[in-house]
Amino acid sequence: MRRSRLAGAVAGAQIAATVSSAQAPKPDVSKFLTQPLVSAIYTADPAAHVFDGRIFIYPSHDIDAGVPPDDAGSHFAMRDYHVFSMDAVGGPVTDHGVALDIKNVPWAGRQMWAPDAAEKGGKYYLYFPVKDKQDVFRIGAAIADKPWGPFTAQPEPVKGSYSIDPAIFKDTDGQYYMYFGGIWGGQLQRWATGSYVAKDAYPANDQPALTPKIAAMRADMLGFSEKPRDVVILDEQGKPLTAGDNNRRFFEASWMHKYRGKYYFSYSTGDTHFIVYATGDSPYGPFTYRGRILEPVLGWTNHHSIVEFKGKWYLFYHDCQLSGGQTHLRNVKVVELKYREDGTIVPIDAYLAD
Repeated sequence: MRRSRLAGAVAGAQIAATVSSAQAPKPDVSKFLTQPLVSAIYTADPAAHVFDGRIFIYPSHDIDAGVPPDDAGSHFAMRDYHVFSMDAVGGPVTDHGVALDIKNVPWAGRQMWAPDAAEKGGKYYLYFPVKDKQDVFRIGAAIADKPWGPFTAQPEPVKGSYSIDPAIFKDTDGQYYMYFGGIWGGQLQRWATGSYVAKDAYPANDQPALTPKIAAMRADMLGFSEKPRDVVILDEQGKPLTAGDNNRRFFEASWMHKYRGKYYFSYSTGDTHFIVYATGDSPYGPFTYRGRILEPVLGWTNHHSIVEFKGKWYLFYHDCQLSGGQTHLRNVKVVELKYREDGTIVPIDAYLAD
């Protein structure tokens, strides 16, 4: 069952922004491949990690804030983060409560979007995008002694950071990197000159697409050790994906994992609703596009993470099942991820076959 047969997964930003509870049908739960991990609150953008033999999930916390929808995503008006954990996939999920509230971030203005986390030296680090008081997205860092927090935010955002969707990757040599960026509401298109310009500027369809960014982290995990670089994604001919290649080019939701010595960079195509991946031989890339991981889900957005746990690989993602398709009220899910012998990923359909 593809998105064309479920009204919530729409094909245009304006339509997605105006879906209401009155318009959205209540889908048949028996049609979904998986069920929500959390139902007491709305959750999205799950970043999953294994700490001390347990899976910890760092999602966004969706709320119905009464903010009118617009193309910039103002109705995604999240204000805090919860941390969840579980001992086994399919087992009970623990909500550890509020890990960080926007009121405790001195420089923050509004909209706490998709976070990520890391551990180093017994300390835990939460990275989060939030608009500053000038309404520009920056990425903050916060520290805790436990993986569930509470986290104490640094007084200023990470120097040199911008846009959204931080994803932290620890390589096998112990070096940490941050990937980040998201176009449209994520403001990446406003940084094309290297400085913020409060006007959207996109490449022509036949020009190289906007790229996500990468920067190595400092030893203290609170900043970059270098200027952010472009993460270039290539087609099968070795040419950068173009801005008009909407089914394959980057939109948001970076994630990095390593499998059999290869680097797998995955991301959301955004307005075409796929989770896709590209592979390379360095954390910096370039990466060659390989295919889809997840077909479109119920809802406008998707944002994922990939983690190995007890010898199996899992894909965490979200859809809008609990809210019946309301795009800003989502729920986190998980499904096993499988590889073919050649290292390619077996694509996943979020719905059961008819």
